[in-house]
This record gives sequence, structure tokens and C-alpha cells, in this order.
Amino acid sequence: MMQQYVVLQVILKEKLWGTGSGNLTSLEKAINDQAAKGYRLHTITTSSSGSKGLGGGDRIQATMVFERLG
Repeated sequence: MMQQYVVLQVILKEKLWGTGSGNLTSLEKAINDQAAKGYRLHTITTSSSGSKGLGGGDRIQATMVFERLG
């Protein structure tokens, strides 16, 4: 039996200087991969945290819930 829902988390690292995520393609890939399996994005939430490491930049955690179509 196929799962009705799938939950995924993607971590997006913000650029050190300026704004905007340097890896939105990983978010897009996660969404497209699930769509190809017959799921649609049901809900997405985000939370952010600062980075204190040498690499700098904030991190955004996107939690996505996908629902099976049909």
C-alpha cells in the first residue's frame, strides 16, 4: 500500500553576504521528485537560525508535507 503523505526537510544555507539562498535548486528538486512520484505539495513551513561558524550565513529549514494524488 502506498503512503498517503510524505514529510521531507530541506536545509537551505543563506549566502554569507547579501540575501537569498544559494541552493534553492535543492528545494525545487525535492518538490519535483515528489511530484514525479504522484505527490503534490500540501504544506510547507520554514524556520531559520543564525550560523556562528566560520562559513557564515543563516540556515533555513523547510519542512514540506506532500499528499498523494488520487
